[in-house]
Amino acid sequence: MTAYNLDKMFHPKSIAVIGASDTKGSIGYAVMHNLIQGEYPGDVHPINPGHKTVFERPSYASVGDLDTSVDLAIVATRIDLVPQILKQCSKSGVKGAVIVSAGGRERETKGRALKTFIKKEAYRSRLRIIGPNCFGIICSESKLNASFARHTALPGKMAFISQSSAIWTSVLDLSIREQIGFSYFISLGAMLDVDFGDVIDYLGGDAQVSSILMYVESLNRFRNFMSAARAVSRVKPIIVLKAGRSRSGTKAAASHTGILTGEDAIYDAAFKRAGIVRVKTFEELFDCAGLLAKQPRPKSPELAIISNAGGPGLMAADALSDYGVEPITLSDETIGKLSAVLPPHWSHSNPIDISSDATPDLYRKVVEICLNASEVNGLLMILAPQFIPNPADVARSVTGLLKKKPYPIFTSWMSGWNVEKAREIFRQAGIPTFDTPERAVRAFMDLYQYSKNLELLQEIPPKLPQKMEFNRDQAQIIIEKGIQKENPTLAEIESKDLLSAYGIPVNPTKVADSVEGAAQIACEMGFPVAMKIYSRDIMNKADANGVLLSLNNVEDVKNAFHRLMENAYSYNPNAVVEGVTIQPLLKHPEYELILGSKRDRDFGPVILFGIGGIMTEVLQDRSLALPPLNRLLARRLMEDTKVYRMLIGYKSHPPANLMFLEEILIRLSQLVTDFSEIEELDINPLSITNGNACAANARVLLKPSQISAPLHLVISPYPNDLETHRVTSKGIKIFVRPIRPEDAPIFEALFNSLSKQSIYYRFFSSMRKLPQRMLARFTQIDYDREVAFVALSEAEADEKMLGVARIILLPDREQAEFSVLVGDKWQGKGIGAELLKCCLAGAKQLGVQRVWGLVLTENTQMLKLGRKLGFAVKRIPFESEYEMSMDLDNFSI
Repeated sequence: MTAYNLDKMFHPKSIAVIGASDTKGSIGYAVMHNLIQGEYPGDVHPINPGHKTVFERPSYASVGDLDTSVDLAIVATRIDLVPQILKQCSKSGVKGAVIVSAGGRERETKGRALKTFIKKEAYRSRLRIIGPNCFGIICSESKLNASFARHTALPGKMAFISQSSAIWTSVLDLSIREQIGFSYFISLGAMLDVDFGDVIDYLGGDAQVSSILMYVESLNRFRNFMSAARAVSRVKPIIVLKAGRSRSGTKAAASHTGILTGEDAIYDAAFKRAGIVRVKTFEELFDCAGLLAKQPRPKSPELAIISNAGGPGLMAADALSDYGVEPITLSDETIGKLSAVLPPHWSHSNPIDISSDATPDLYRKVVEICLNASEVNGLLMILAPQFIPNPADVARSVTGLLKKKPYPIFTSWMSGWNVEKAREIFRQAGIPTFDTPERAVRAFMDLYQYSKNLELLQEIPPKLPQKMEFNRDQAQIIIEKGIQKENPTLAEIESKDLLSAYGIPVNPTKVADSVEGAAQIACEMGFPVAMKIYSRDIMNKADANGVLLSLNNVEDVKNAFHRLMENAYSYNPNAVVEGVTIQPLLKHPEYELILGSKRDRDFGPVILFGIGGIMTEVLQDRSLALPPLNRLLARRLMEDTKVYRMLIGYKSHPPANLMFLEEILIRLSQLVTDFSEIEELDINPLSITNGNACAANARVLLKPSQISAPLHLVISPYPNDLETHRVTSKGIKIFVRPIRPEDAPIFEALFNSLSKQSIYYRFFSSMRKLPQRMLARFTQIDYDREVAFVALSEAEADEKMLGVARIILLPDREQAEFSVLVGDKWQGKGIGAELLKCCLAGAKQLGVQRVWGLVLTENTQMLKLGRKLGFAVKRIPFESEYEMSMDLDNFSI
């Protein structure tokens, strides 16, 4: 249901507290107390049939007895009363309920029934529900403390979402001690309705939120979560602490891919794809919060370190080194200025060791020089109490210099109680302070990682030089036959046929079921050859000594046949062995890689890339990614492995054909996108010889899927089914298809061809150039929340974009905003009409009920098109704009 009605919950005009009480120590008392003490400005209605008044306010027996509407109900009763209460809320038109009652996580029949009822009620009545088993919600802007916490949050621009009430209260208490402000504190509890994805969606559109922190134990509605996180992380940092990193998978893996794709590694891949920064500890999460709340986000790792002792400065430098970063090299000018104020024995480099007897005045001078140095983009000040009598004096001497700098400035005042006064001075001045240099650097680099994530999200993927073709029908036949078998594992021949259908190169392989047949095939292929056991019951042939290489003549082949059969039955006496496979021996491959996919129960198919052959499980050098992939994502998948350093060429090792490897990964991604029945897939090894790749061995495990492709993916793939060829009202033939990330160059070319007037009509402002971030934003879209179509000329050999139209879904997913842009040369030729028709059809398919857009009064051509297509056109009072809107129930293709 996404962000529907969440605004009514976080900014309610009226609240009913169900279970309100005057009894101290009760949850109903705590909630009433927090609302009143927090000076919540709206109406608060106590609901308790056993009281006439609560907190000197009239108490009602039920929500239905109120003679006024209520936006938010806070339920603080016994859990068994919740179903009846929710029915009353639904009937009375309450928009949202926060159930602080404990329950909703029980596994017994009663608990399952309660969970089922709450979910159904939320869906049926559209009553939004947070909880049960949550601590409540806090919104600083609306002075709302709808929780039973002992304190309320200090005002700020961060939001915190937690699945754990204990973590929620701990972060709240620490934020008050450290003077860190928050705009929202949200405890989700059992997440039977409102979940992480919904709240991220809502917070992404709130200008009072600059960043989001989360504590996650588990997720649900994974596709919704990924969609929301990918959209919001482009504009706001999302930092997550995901607990349960050490948990193993739920079942034994049947392949190398299954072994190497652990649950936590998949979360890492998902968070990375969504642009989320993941931290590992509660301490790290809170350190990030402190830096985010008080300082600008780091845009580069160019950090200067000032310390009054060599050891702590080196600790900070070592911590940077752990991230592959070195302290910024100081310019000759900066070194000269520092030498003028520091004793001759100072370090003359970064970290800047200013000596143990440095005075507050000397600290101030050094800080001032560093702040004025053009090469510095971050400053860490360290103090280890030695001969300085009062560390607070140093803090006072520098705080005035540190305000309103465009980069982060933070401190590490080491030691215990004797530096607490100094730390308090920094807190009051909005300067983050950390116990150790390592913690300070870690927080700095965690947030720098977000800047790197943002750069990656906005990078434009290159196109492959040719269009890829796939034989989906052939692949469908292979999978349908395989899944009907008692053991739905594709044997090597079938697995390679499946890969070949999607253009993945394989080593030619034939099957022999006799000694004579093996000898004949080997002679026809030419020696040397390789032979393997051919059995669906023996997945890992190497474990069964089922692979023999370098067979150079007929005698070798005959002996190998007998040995392989003996090894197979020795390994598994009950195995059905269909014979042996024979294939040309790939001589001396330069590299052996593994490519694979595993269908995760939560995230769907996961792509694996890494070092292959006999080193696969020994080195476990691998990286993971979620499909769909493009060239850029495929390259990053490879770059995240150690073997990539070899693939680009290393000493005597020639480089691999990286573009070809990218293409193979994209083809593999498309295969598991198209077929949800693929449970596990291994290509091991993918042999690289003379720069080219070939699958020497492959196996595929199938399993029936209740979810049809491509809905089994957590990231919506390119919708091929929406491609269409059209002829405009003026007879122009165009190819209309959804926009792709690779379309950035031709989209930019379209923009550059526009007149100033056309740009103003579309963007409501004058723009000379399309910024990179906007180019990425317009071409890298989430097909679950946006529909964008481009019109390409059918008359030209090279792709030329004539126009583009898009529908952007609002958070409630019931309404969407549209826009249309057509090149000046092509305006008035029916292209905009065809594009907009495609967008409206796509929006209707996504469940959108109403589409609207703003059009300038001067844009008469767009107003004319809108009226022609059936839009209602209404002038906005006191504005130079019209609103065009359409109820999609009245729209037909």
